[in-house]
Order: sequence, then C-alpha cells, then structure tokens
Amino acid sequence: MALRVQNNISSLNTHKNLVKADRGLATSLERLSSGFRINRASDDAAGLAVSMKFRAQVRSLQQASRNTSEANSLLQVAEGAADQITNILSRMKELATQAASSNTSSSDRTNIDTEITSLEDEITRIANSTKYSGQSLINGSFGAVGVSDYGNAATSIGITGLDMTGARIGAEYGVSISSGGNGSISISDGTTTQALTASSLSGLNTETLNFSAFGIKITVNSAFNSASPGTTLDTIETSASASSSFQVGYEDNAQSKISFSLADMTRDGLTAGVTVTTLSGAQSALTTIDTAISTLADARATIGRNQNRLGFANANLSSVIENLSAAESVIRDTDMALETVNLTKNQILTQAGTAMLAQANLSPQSVLSLLG
Repeated sequence: MALRVQNNISSLNTHKNLVKADRGLATSLERLSSGFRINRASDDAAGLAVSMKFRAQVRSLQQASRNTSEANSLLQVAEGAADQITNILSRMKELATQAASSNTSSSDRTNIDTEITSLEDEITRIANSTKYSGQSLINGSFGAVGVSDYGNAATSIGITGLDMTGARIGAEYGVSISSGGNGSISISDGTTTQALTASSLSGLNTETLNFSAFGIKITVNSAFNSASPGTTLDTIETSASASSSFQVGYEDNAQSKISFSLADMTRDGLTAGVTVTTLSGAQSALTTIDTAISTLADARATIGRNQNRLGFANANLSSVIENLSAAESVIRDTDMALETVNLTKNQILTQAGTAMLAQANLSPQSVLSLLG
C-alpha cells in the first residue's frame, strides 16, 4: 500500500461525493419549499419555456372566463328591462283594444291616448336608462350593426331607412325590386329569399317593411311606387362595432371572440308613436303594437340564445383551464413524494460523506508511525 501526504486521493474523492450529495440536498430542499421542480432556467430550459406559455394561456383564459360572466350579467340586465317593456306593451295592447271598439267615446279615447303616450315615454325612459358600466344597452347604440354603403339607387327608389338591428353580423344581403312590377322588394342572403310588398304609399306617407327572416327593416316612401322593376342595390355587408365584442379566448381571432348586438327597445324602435284618438287610429294601433311585441320577442330571443352561448363558452373555458393547468403542473410542479425520497437519500449521503471525509483525512497520519 502506497502512502502519500501531498495528495490524499481518498479525501479528494470523498469530498467530491460529499459536494454532490450536498448539492442534491439543496436542490431537494428548494423544490420542496417552493413546490416547483423548475425554479430557474438551468433546471429545465425546455420545460420552463413550455410551462411559461401554458401559464400565460391559463391566466388569459381565466380573464376570458370572467369576461363571459360579465357579458352574461350584461344580458341579464337587458333581459330585466325587456321584461318590463313587454308588460308595458301588453298594457298598451289592452288599451288599444278598448279604444278600437265603437262603444268607446271620443273623450275616453283621448284619455286612453294620453295613457298610451305616457307608456311610450316610459318605454323610452327604461331603454335609455338601462346601462351596464355606464354603457347603454337597449336604446339601439349597443353593438349596433355596421352597414356598408348600399348604393345611390336606394334614395332614388324611395328607401329612406334601413334598420339592421336583428341582422346577422358578418353577413351579406342582396336587395332588389321585383322584376314583376308588383311593388315588392326582396332580400336574399344567398340561401333564403324574402319578398314583401308595400301598400298605401302616397304623398308623405312612409311604410316600414319587416323582413323577419333576416331581422332587417326597410322604410320606403311614395317614390317607391315609381321604382323601376328589377332595380338592384349594392350588396349590404354587416359588421359589429367594437362595443359588442367579448374576448373569450387568448388569441386575436374570430374564434376567440363572441359578438352580438341588442335591439333598439325605445318607442322609436318599437311603436314609433301610436295614436288612438280615432277609431281607425286605434285599429291601426293594434297592428303596430302587435308588430312591436313580435319585435321585442325576437330581441328577447336574441338575448336568451346569447346567454346560452356564453354559458357553454364559460363551461368550455373552465375545462380548458383545468387541462392546461394540469399540463403545466406536470412540467413545472414538484412531485412531493419523489422529492421527499430524494431528500432522504441526500441527507443520508451527506451525513455518511461527512463521516467518511473525516476518516479519509486521518489516513495520512499513519505515515508518522513510520517516522517514529
């Protein structure tokens, strides 16, 4: 056996193993105390990069989930107001029915008309005061559907108004005058076509045609009677304003957004002002109020289907958040059971290494017996 004092190989080797065990012990303590397997890029560079992306996506989706909840709350506010307006229209229908009967006197019709006017004012007040975070919801300004230019021909053929409140967002519609010369106008989205005929247009009178298949209303005046058959307007394209877009994903694309608009539930958007001071006026009011009730029913249906859509979107977000969090956890989080095993092992190795280093440091002292 060679005895050397300049280089204690056993001591150096033991020290190396002790440093390794001590480093492992420090790593185990860090992972157990932080709960993370990756505490710095050097622990797992690729794993850190992937887990950071997952974590950012999860936080973004958590905010998206809050967005859907707030959008649903917004719709609940609008639904509550729409319910009250429905009750008012029902009362107006009742009053108009009373006024449309010949046994109602002129003075009674005047009183009824006064109440109907007050009810219409209340409809507008409710519509204008229904807000969410300061933003009006049902006065026609929320998520209003943007419309492209529909051509100079529109004014020349008597079209004075275009209400696209109920139209699908991102759709294209073709509008044309019937080639048969029967005073009808048609709208087509490429799949469905609906034609309506204007009647009783003379002088300054106007008529609103309700294309219920598309949620579009077109107002025409007497110039429409002289429109050339077969006249075609430019294609109408719809788009949503930014106020109606809700971010429900972590990317900037159509799949990460839900957009919708809310109908104009003011008097102008529903009844446009009715009068029942005469028998004929009361009878006409019945039709107008029926149309308003139908319009409001469609608007409430729109609110309901968007609430359902947001509910499913939120449920899907919860599922995606759970799965991404689990994937991120597998990559970055500490396996506490496994790391406890490593901690115990490194504690034993550290204690054993310390004891053996002491023994190795005593080995060169045996040389003194040779010198004695």
